[in-house]
Amino acid sequence: MKYIKALDVLPEEIIKIIQEYIDGEYLYVPRKDENHKSWGENSGIKKSLKIRNNEIFQKYLKGFTINELAREYFLSDKSIRRIINEEKQLCS
Repeated sequence: MKYIKALDVLPEEIIKIIQEYIDGEYLYVPRKDENHKSWGENSGIKKSLKIRNNEIFQKYLKGFTINELAREYFLSDKSIRRIINEEKQLCS
């Protein structure tokens, strides 16, 4: 998230009103509900994890063990099991 100068986007009257509540401090203005983006949407990490998890599941189906997958993907056995169970449910 980058900062935008209030002076560049807000009318002076609004800035004066805001200054009565918070003067010279940082203020976060949340997105409108209809513009809200879910976690990972901007960075693409959500899509990357989905691809990785499907890859893990496909390798599991081909016979890779949980320990092998955990070592290859630097995850715990528990995480690999969770991913496999989630992927199984998606296939159902």
